[in-house]
Amino acid sequence: MQTSPLSLLFFISVLSPVVWADSAMNTVTRLPEVVVVGTPIIEDNSVNRQGSAVTSVSEQQIEDLNAQDLQSALRETPGVVVSHHNPVGSFGGGEGGAIFIRGMGASRPGAEIQTAIDGIAIYNGLWGHPLLDMLSVDIAQRIDVYKGAQPILYGNMAFGVVDLISKRQTEPGYHTSYETAYGSYNTLVETIDHGGKVGDWDYYFGQSYRSSDGHRDNASGELQNYFGQVGYAFNEHWDARVLVNRTNNWAEDPGPSADLVPASQVYKNGQFNDDDTLVIATLSNHYDQAEGYIKPYWNHGTLNWVGQYDSATKLNDETTVTDYDNYGVKTRETFKPWHGGEVMAGVDLDFISAGYHDETPATRTNFPRETFRIVSPYVSVSQKWDLGHEIYLLPSAGVRYFDHSVFAAETAPQAGLVFGLGKDTTFHASYARGINYPGIFVKAFPPGNNLADDLQAETMDHYEVGVSQRFGTCAKLDVNLFENQGQNRIVMVYPPFPPVWKNIGDYRTEGIETTLTVTPIENLSLFGGLTLLQADPGDLPYTPEWSASAGVTFRFLEHWQLCVDSQYVGSQTALSRNRDFQAINTTQLDPYILLNAKLSYDFGAWSGSRGQIFIAGQNLGNVSYEQKPGYPMPGINCMTGIRFTF
Repeated sequence: MQTSPLSLLFFISVLSPVVWADSAMNTVTRLPEVVVVGTPIIEDNSVNRQGSAVTSVSEQQIEDLNAQDLQSALRETPGVVVSHHNPVGSFGGGEGGAIFIRGMGASRPGAEIQTAIDGIAIYNGLWGHPLLDMLSVDIAQRIDVYKGAQPILYGNMAFGVVDLISKRQTEPGYHTSYETAYGSYNTLVETIDHGGKVGDWDYYFGQSYRSSDGHRDNASGELQNYFGQVGYAFNEHWDARVLVNRTNNWAEDPGPSADLVPASQVYKNGQFNDDDTLVIATLSNHYDQAEGYIKPYWNHGTLNWVGQYDSATKLNDETTVTDYDNYGVKTRETFKPWHGGEVMAGVDLDFISAGYHDETPATRTNFPRETFRIVSPYVSVSQKWDLGHEIYLLPSAGVRYFDHSVFAAETAPQAGLVFGLGKDTTFHASYARGINYPGIFVKAFPPGNNLADDLQAETMDHYEVGVSQRFGTCAKLDVNLFENQGQNRIVMVYPPFPPVWKNIGDYRTEGIETTLTVTPIENLSLFGGLTLLQADPGDLPYTPEWSASAGVTFRFLEHWQLCVDSQYVGSQTALSRNRDFQAINTTQLDPYILLNAKLSYDFGAWSGSRGQIFIAGQNLGNVSYEQKPGYPMPGINCMTGIRFTF
């Protein structure tokens, strides 16, 4: 499939508001665009009012990394490890396309990391873990990464969080961009964005398409995304908006390479198809002493996994279909009742509903739709004391209560302390308990009396202390020490047969993470990050003892920009941490170093617009490496493209 005619029509149609604005209003004054050198790898590390550290990756970093998916956008974020199968498309989650944060996120089914769009969790409702193709980077103004538990802000399934903050038009006028690119393995990319703000209305629409034949046989994939949101301001205090995001994707499993695994393991696992629709409606208020929102949402999706390998028949003749609906409403209001004080309170009502059926002719099975309900009110209180000379103290404390329709109620406390010593030095400390309720999968598998109703929520206690130090305007150093203690992990225990579910799994991770950003001159920015990590048990997957990343952004000769990024990932065990009490990971992945670069040239296209032509290279050292045992990743490869912005 080549670039859709729909995108061309869309491209032509979005030009009309710009032409209309110039001819009818005749009031738009176009100013020369100032091109700013962005920091490499990440935008910044910050600390919120709850004392939690947040790493943000902006649209600029996504562009400079030439990131085509969420894994690529976060591949060098300190504390994050990613996995892929194919150049385009994530195969069913897990090692086929996943994000792991400080040892969290490897459980399949179920996951401890919440992936979200504008604070709404996006995941498949039956298996309870993210599918990253449903989270297109093309809609993201920025990506916020929380590397510890976030019960107050995000609720259930939030031992860590990756939240895509969607694009919107905030300034009066119009914006349009179009990009097309072509690369190795017949990889095709096409994206278009258009936004506008006129009076009390604002809107933003986007469409993207990616496809690739893959670097191996049966490693092809395709991603399609359609995004739009419209907002209206009733007055200076109240506004409303509606967001719709639609994805339609597929990816093949190339199977392990015969050169890397025994012959008995060389088989493909078919094609994974997923489509997902998200709708979010938001009514917001903004006052000097209070602000908040009410946010109903609905997320529907279908997973169609065809051509699965049957170990008994040695044929790829199995097909399974999962349908899910996640829906509910989230409310929050933040009050400022006294000087320096803030009270945040809210309640979330979430429904998780899903069903499953096996369409394989010889083994037709059906799991009828099941629905879970979670009601979770929360409150957090914080107070900032200004002590003079730009010194301040900001303690906070809060709690979220979870009432589940099936499982026992849980309470999740959270506390933080931020100490600012002048404008350049900030210390922070935090504690939070994460809650991860059993997913619907515990009702569906295994069959029989599996004691699912007796399960408790998985919990994790997260501790973190850190310091941030600025050195004038040219450098910033962040250092964080952390510890995570996980309890009540759900695993299958046998005998008896069928197996039973029990909360008997525990784990612990601890480490140190540091980043340094240096901007010695206005046209040059440097970044370095290092994460040291220890895990118990030692075979916890995707927990390298140390990993590092570095990047350079350099603008030269006025129109040229060079972005170079590199990463080192140490040896690590792989594969999902199976929910089996006897599961031990013995497969080890070798360490690897990757080097990537993007060279771009900016030019004036026509009045009021600019263009950019670029060439990007991945794995420039042509390193042989794997992110899943037996699955070789692409060697040196490149992409070239052109972008117009006006």
